[in-house]
Amino acid sequence: HLQQWRQKAQFCFKAPIIITTHVLYGQEKKMENHTMVTEFILVSFKGQPQMQIVFLLLFLLMYTITLVGNAGMILITSSDSKLHTPMYYFLKNLSFLDICYSSVITPKAMVSFATGDMAISYNGCATQMFFFSLFGTTEAFFLAVMAYDRFIAVCSPLLYHTIMSKKRCMCLVCISYFFGCVNCCTQTGFTFSLAFCGPTHVNHFFCDVPAVMKASCSDTFVNEMVLLVVCVVIFTSYTYILSTILKIQSAEGRRKAFSTCASHITAVTIFYGTVFFIYAQPAGMSSPAQSKIVSVFYTLVIPMLNPLIYSLRNKDVKAALKRTLGKKRLFSMNR
Repeated sequence: HLQQWRQKAQFCFKAPIIITTHVLYGQEKKMENHTMVTEFILVSFKGQPQMQIVFLLLFLLMYTITLVGNAGMILITSSDSKLHTPMYYFLKNLSFLDICYSSVITPKAMVSFATGDMAISYNGCATQMFFFSLFGTTEAFFLAVMAYDRFIAVCSPLLYHTIMSKKRCMCLVCISYFFGCVNCCTQTGFTFSLAFCGPTHVNHFFCDVPAVMKASCSDTFVNEMVLLVVCVVIFTSYTYILSTILKIQSAEGRRKAFSTCASHITAVTIFYGTVFFIYAQPAGMSSPAQSKIVSVFYTLVIPMLNPLIYSLRNKDVKAALKRTLGKKRLFSMNR
């Protein structure tokens, strides 16, 4: 009996130790899954290997047009003295932002299409998200600044150059970058503080905030609300512009006002239409396939179209382009 009692006592004292060890091991293993993530796999576009070549050529074509068009816009607005006005100062900065945030995404995507290597390191993914959020959010606020510029041009045309002084223009640009920095730090910090307890596959062709959040098993409600608030704040400015235009009594005045804002409203409609589709809808309603296609629009198509939108509908830019080309021809003839 004494031997049996010793065996039972030994079992009772050992059992909790065994169970505790098992639980701790499980926690260590779970923590290891959270902290030892070294890379993500970008699922990108599914299809045959031949389709990857098609995507490569398509991205290369759009990216080349984006670089040439926006660089050309910067060159024209910088070299022509008649375009040294607040409107074209903002337009030059918009072209710079288009080049930057398109360059954050496209080269990596093209390399993935060419090599088939869809992996991106943890730090690389965070860096890509940081700079894409920086330039993308700055452009969103910058479009609001351009809306304010058009608002002043419509409401106070006689005081336009006084209100939109060089100092104020530079201040507005700096404010846009400041809020872009605040948002990118917030979004990147919140996103990469999440726990990644499942497969590290990101169902996208780059590290976009919603796609990376879906790869996490944490609560993302705060992240989604921040995205929604940013979009709503920007859209408020355009409500004031449209209401001001509609209050103009004469039809000729409204026509001139819409002519002044037409290019900007076109660019804003395309940009925010696609951005709202990605960032403003609930996470459960979004489709990964649709999100990828729409993302191509605001990462490649819109930066490619912006120079065309602002130049084709703008007589000043057309005239400046003709003067630039005329100077080049005269220079070549003199040589």
